[in-house]
Amino acid sequence: MADGSGRVFVITGPSGVGKGTLIGKLLKRVPELELSTSATTRSPREGERDGRDYHFLGTAEFERRVEAGDFLEHAIYAGNRYGTLREEVERRLRAGRSLVLEIEVQGGRQVRSAMPEAVLIFIAPPEPAALRARLEGRATDSEAEIAKRLRTAELELEAQPEFSHVVVNDDVQKAAAELERLVREQLSLQ
Repeated sequence: MADGSGRVFVITGPSGVGKGTLIGKLLKRVPELELSTSATTRSPREGERDGRDYHFLGTAEFERRVEAGDFLEHAIYAGNRYGTLREEVERRLRAGRSLVLEIEVQGGRQVRSAMPEAVLIFIAPPEPAALRARLEGRATDSEAEIAKRLRTAELELEAQPEFSHVVVNDDVQKAAAELERLVREQLSLQ
């Protein structure tokens, strides 16, 4: 896809599994990594900023960009559209930068198809019941939204064998260390 020496790391897993927390730790431990900023049609949560946390797009603008082929991957998740802008990824790879895509399972499958060289890592909960507690603990979603995310999570957990690496987030420090080990191992293979 690009001619630089950067790598793409797809980090996926069900909502509430701790992807964001683990990625935050990974970016501090492996500073040569950059986080790709996804686009979404969902409304910003408190404290989120356009261009930093997400590229917040209206539904019509998102659809126009899908039709134009602007997305490396895109998916509907819990009633909202999410996607990774192709040019953002290609620009960073051309510059030799490695980046992390924090995306849902549907998007991970699309990236695997478009970029077989991408490193796919699935973050799994120690047990499915842990997801409800984490989603409720975040206090960012309504009960209806949590129920919708849990239904989706059941299907996503079944996809775990499709991904080449799995990190179980039963202890955040242990999982962060395992994620760092995997990423550093893959960066050394460049």
